[in-house]
Amino acid sequence: MKMTYSPSLADIPITPLGDSALIVKFGDSIQKDTHHKVRQLAEHLDRQPFNWMVEVVPTFTSVTIYYDTMKLLAESVKQGGDIQAESPFKLAAESVFQLLQTLRDVNASSARTVEIPVCYGGDFGPDLETVASRNGLTPQEVIDIHGSADYLVYMLGFAPGFAYLGGMSVRIATPRRETPRISIPAGTVGIAGDQTGVYPIDTPGGWQLIGKTPIELFKPQQMPPTLLQAGDIVRFYPITREQFESWEETVR
Repeated sequence: MKMTYSPSLADIPITPLGDSALIVKFGDSIQKDTHHKVRQLAEHLDRQPFNWMVEVVPTFTSVTIYYDTMKLLAESVKQGGDIQAESPFKLAAESVFQLLQTLRDVNASSARTVEIPVCYGGDFGPDLETVASRNGLTPQEVIDIHGSADYLVYMLGFAPGFAYLGGMSVRIATPRRETPRISIPAGTVGIAGDQTGVYPIDTPGGWQLIGKTPIELFKPQQMPPTLLQAGDIVRFYPITREQFESWEETVR
């Protein structure tokens, strides 16, 4: 089933995902405009969820909405609907379609800027030299370029609190390692292709490691448990080893 809204925003397909979810697809590539539309819908549903909604999951280009089929059918019966003729997906899609009509002129919330200190190189960033030599740069030039951009958090995924960031300069783009590491410490900053990110927990990974931050990105005991959220702007800035160790001491 394909439904659209707002001619000015082109066709927005709504398609089923299994028997209890649907996908609202806003685009096919990672773009700021697409991200804005994803946030617009996801933030509204976080604030004002449908009573039959179970969960909303935003991604780079789409929003997945999980629903309770029994609640959908019960609501349809209350409104005089014929559950023999209406599928749960159709009922949910029609509600989402109507919502999209009202959201087309609503702005998503303003972006929050989060500054993250990074100690680059050394044992914190064992691949800094690799990134530099591959791109014909010095390690300091890689640091300067990495720390000069504003990065947009498009989505969280892979691990709790792991933010997929857009906006890294192609001048320091570097392919993933051929052999992933078994364990990467939480707080480690890496590069993979034309993306950069911070590992929020200890985990295996194949990104090129260029530094580490003393800031905790994932605290399960807090609400929300993740430092970064979709829509945030991230800025990295360099600190010395001494500053890193001092920072760690203050939070222990």
